[in-house]
Amino acid sequence: MSDIVVSVEVRERTGKGGAREARRQGFVPGVLYGGDRGPVAIALKQNELVKAINSGNLIANMIKIDHKGEQQSVLTRDIQFHPVTDMPEHIDFYRVDEDSVVEVAVPVHFINEEKSPGLKKGGALNVVRHEIEVSCPAGQIPNEIVVDLEGLDIGESVHISSVKLPDNVTPVIDDRDFTIATLQAPRAMVEETEEPEEPADPEVINQKDDGEEAEASEGEGDDKE
Repeated sequence: MSDIVVSVEVRERTGKGGAREARRQGFVPGVLYGGDRGPVAIALKQNELVKAINSGNLIANMIKIDHKGEQQSVLTRDIQFHPVTDMPEHIDFYRVDEDSVVEVAVPVHFINEEKSPGLKKGGALNVVRHEIEVSCPAGQIPNEIVVDLEGLDIGESVHISSVKLPDNVTPVIDDRDFTIATLQAPRAMVEETEEPEEPADPEVINQKDDGEEAEASEGEGDDKE
């Protein structure tokens, strides 16, 4: 769980008009939903939200929101950004408690690159999944999933079955052993193994052609008889 606490206000006006009004006043509109209670239109101070985003612990983490001294745990579900300014324009929070089981995308972090024989040979790590969706209690969401590259050689792959996940954390995809990354050969090595075919000896070709012509001539003679 993150130690982030952000203050929120309840918006009286909803819809596009209410959202525009909140932005004009320096707030970011949002919605709080989930749990036993219905959705609530809220607003956060833009500078406070930007600070929380820049901390790197807001998205895919359980945080607390504070409304007039009353705090509750939430999970950041979605943030919309302005396409030009990159400033947050809308945010969604989902009510949870520490035991609530949630599905979140957790970033992958690779370690021990220097202990990979394939990378030492100049191989290239092809990352298939930069994030892995996992199911876990909201209070135990990992910050990252660590993938160890020690011993990985060219042509080998890392699958989810070889990754040690934290306790109570399981992959959402559970019907196959999906690939996280592969180690590909360097281009120079691939080119060396692909040797061009040598042309056949011209003399051999000519000898073969002469023989074919002789057989054809004999056949024509037989037809004339």
